[in-house]
Amino acid sequence: MRHPGFVMLCLSGAVVLSACENNSDAQVQRALKDVNVIDESNLNDVMLSVADPNEAVAYFTRTIQENPGRIDLMRGLAKSLIRAQKPTEAALVWKQVTEHAEGTDEDRVMLADALIRSNQWDEAKAVLGMIPPTHETFDRYRLEAMVADSDKNWKKADSFYEIAVGLTTKPASVLNNWGYSKLTRGEYAGAEKLFTEALTYDPSMFTAKNNLVLARAAQRKYDLPVVRMTQTERAELLYSMALAAIKQGDVNVGKGLLQQAIDTHPQHFEAAVRSLEALDANVTL
Repeated sequence: MRHPGFVMLCLSGAVVLSACENNSDAQVQRALKDVNVIDESNLNDVMLSVADPNEAVAYFTRTIQENPGRIDLMRGLAKSLIRAQKPTEAALVWKQVTEHAEGTDEDRVMLADALIRSNQWDEAKAVLGMIPPTHETFDRYRLEAMVADSDKNWKKADSFYEIAVGLTTKPASVLNNWGYSKLTRGEYAGAEKLFTEALTYDPSMFTAKNNLVLARAAQRKYDLPVVRMTQTERAELLYSMALAAIKQGDVNVGKGLLQQAIDTHPQHFEAAVRSLEALDANVTL
C-alpha cells in the first residue's frame, strides 16, 4: 500500500529536482552568454587595433546590421573608417553616434576630428563650440588649436597648444604641430625650439627632424642639428636643407648640400641627382 505522504514527498522532490535542473540550464545559458560577450569584446578590440582597416569596416558594418542601435559598434565602425582613410564616411557615423541617446562629449570630439580630417573646418569648429568648457581633454585642445590655426588666430592657437601639451605624457606629435604652426607664421626660432622639444619625447619622429632642418635653414643655419638619425635620414635631411637654401637664393650652398646628400645616401639618390643636374643646367627647381 502506497503512503500518500510518500507520494507527495516524491512528487515534491521531483518538482524540486526539475527546478534545480531548470536553474542549472539557466546558469549555463547565462555563462555562455557572458563568454560570447567576452569573445565579442575581444574581437572588437582586435578589429580596432591589429586587423586590416577595411576588414574591420566590413566586420562592424555587418555586426551593426545584426545589432542595430548599439553605440559601441557604431563607435567601432567610425574608428575603423578613420583607420581606413575614409574620414568623410567616418564623420557621418560619428554624427549618428553624437545623436544617440548614449552619445557623449568625447564622441563630439571624435566627430570634430573626423571633420578636420575631411577638410570640413567650419563644421568642426561648430561641433567643438557645442562641447562644454568643463570637458578638458588632450584631444579636445589639440583640435581647438588646429582650428585656431586654420583661422590664423595665433594667440588662441598658442594657448590651446600649450594646454594640450600639458594634458599628455606623449606630446611629441602636438609639439610638432605647434612648431609647424610657428614655421608657417615665419617664427623660425620658436619653431626650431618646439621641433627640438618634440624630438626629446620621440627621437624617431622623422617629420619633426625634417621640420627642424627647415626651421634652421630658414635662419640660414645650414648645418645638421645634433639629433639621432640613420644614414638614409641624414641624406634626406641634407636634401631638404639644400632645397631650402636654393629657394632662399643660396644656390652654391644648396649645390654643396645636394652633393653631400648624394654622397651620404646608401643607395642611388635619384631626386638629389636630378636636382643637382637641373642646377648645373641652370633650370629653376
